[in-house]
Amino acid sequence: EVQLAESGGGLAQAGGSRKLSCAVSEFLGDDYAIGWFRQAPGKARVRVSCTGLGDGSTWLLDEVKGRFSVSIDNAKNVIHLQMDDLKPEDTAAYYCASGPLVWACQGNMDYWGKGTQVTVSS
Repeated sequence: EVQLAESGGGLAQAGGSRKLSCAVSEFLGDDYAIGWFRQAPGKARVRVSCTGLGDGSTWLLDEVKGRFSVSIDNAKNVIHLQMDDLKPEDTAAYYCASGPLVWACQGNMDYWGKGTQVTVSS
């Protein structure tokens, strides 16, 4: 079973940065994608990004475009979510998940990490 583990969460001030990492236990292949999701208390889970592992192409949620970016360390099977210019509304538990690329990170994914909390103060 594929295992994913997020790290890098914590506290940040508005305008600050955090870099989240998602370590994947095994190589998944070009037909898979890694998505980052977030869920704030009392709110639905939201897809933040979706990255195809074949070419690294990434879809980003409109409200994070220009502030968040995704990078892949293929040698280490790690996906990073760089979050800059953080806003209080970015406060949430962040999860990474894997699934077939054709799902485009929509709906249920195959495997999920346990999440890491990001809290942004104003």
